[in-house]
Amino acid sequence: MKKILYLLLLTAVCLAASAETIGDVSTTFKLLSPNDKVVVDVFDDPAVEGVACYLSHAKTGGYAGALGFAEDTSDASVACRQVGPISFKDKIDKQDEVFNARSSFLFKHVRVVRMVDVKRNTLVYLVYSDKIIDGSPKNNVTAVAVPTTQPIPVK
Repeated sequence: MKKILYLLLLTAVCLAASAETIGDVSTTFKLLSPNDKVVVDVFDDPAVEGVACYLSHAKTGGYAGALGFAEDTSDASVACRQVGPISFKDKIDKQDEVFNARSSFLFKHVRVVRMVDVKRNTLVYLVYSDKIIDGSPKNNVTAVAVPTTQPIPVK
């Protein structure tokens, strides 16, 4: 049992390392266990320098949430912004997953996918939640326009 708990803790730490938490707000009060929250994280696009994405998502509290066994709701929002000069490390795919975080003990994830709108020279980011059996239609989209003098290098 200790090995399983250690593995779960290690997995949670590794996933948390991919995004930095900016802050959170409580949405419910629980007397003896953690509150339900909305958490705001930030992550940098791994293939595009100068673009950061801010992700808000629900985090279930209670004892199950504290132990990592609760399933978070599919409510999430993303806002990506230019935070510096945009540069590309290499050619990028027209569609690529740039963020993935577990939102339940097993099988459910919050994902952010980057898509390229070649015609408008724009990076489009979509956040959604999925499960192995059934996902959620809840989603949110944001876009970052790249200057027309700098075409996006697409594979």
